[in-house]
Amino acid sequence: MLIIPAIDLKDGHCVRLKQGVMEDATVFSKEPGEMAAHWLNQGARRLHLVDLNGAFAGKPRNEVAIREIVQSLDAQIPIQLGGGIRDLDTIERYLDNGISYIIIGTAAIKIPGFLQDACNAFPGQIMAGLDAKDGKVAVDGWSKITGHDVIDLAKKFEGYGVEAIIYTDIGRDGMLNGINIEATIELARELTIPVIASGGITNISDVQKLCEIESEGIIGAITGRAIYEGSLNFKEAQSLADKLSKENGIS
Repeated sequence: MLIIPAIDLKDGHCVRLKQGVMEDATVFSKEPGEMAAHWLNQGARRLHLVDLNGAFAGKPRNEVAIREIVQSLDAQIPIQLGGGIRDLDTIERYLDNGISYIIIGTAAIKIPGFLQDACNAFPGQIMAGLDAKDGKVAVDGWSKITGHDVIDLAKKFEGYGVEAIIYTDIGRDGMLNGINIEATIELARELTIPVIASGGITNISDVQKLCEIESEGIIGAITGRAIYEGSLNFKEAQSLADKLSKENGIS
């Protein structure tokens, strides 16, 4: 299982939010490129980026910082990016500039046909981000809860050809109170495509719990606040994940 460090970008800085509240941002670094290089040096095999300003504005807002990160990593590991991506031209520009996977969240719900068009235009490089609370999907930077059921939407997006589903329990994200194992495994069991878990990872115990259900199709876990505040040691987490995957016969 991949343990994937998150870099959330706000006004060009690396921050973390609590439950998606922009006003409740903690700045961890003002040098995104240096932060990306740090996680690479710690053994990260993939990086997760979010343009927070873009998620709220509906268009890219942190492209300079994103370019710094891409240049810093120099194509050594894949980068997945979400936030404010609403058209195919933006996807193409990001992919041309070195991003490996594009995550489409709000636009997958609010712009009919967009996600399917993206999957057709860029096969193998589109992921769907589903942010949910109590089983219902949230949009617009988590500011609105829809009536859409997360499992129903995930199945629909699977049919479009998305590479993976990134599932975030927004009731837990940034709160350091543990991951929602039950909801994550319920979603993974309904799909044949991989699920990447996000939201609430607090410590090594959460990593162990996720690894125990890796065989259900959960290929990775995104972590942010825990690795920045020190409740989770990234190198230790990835080492444990590798060990447990090997023991469970998962390469």
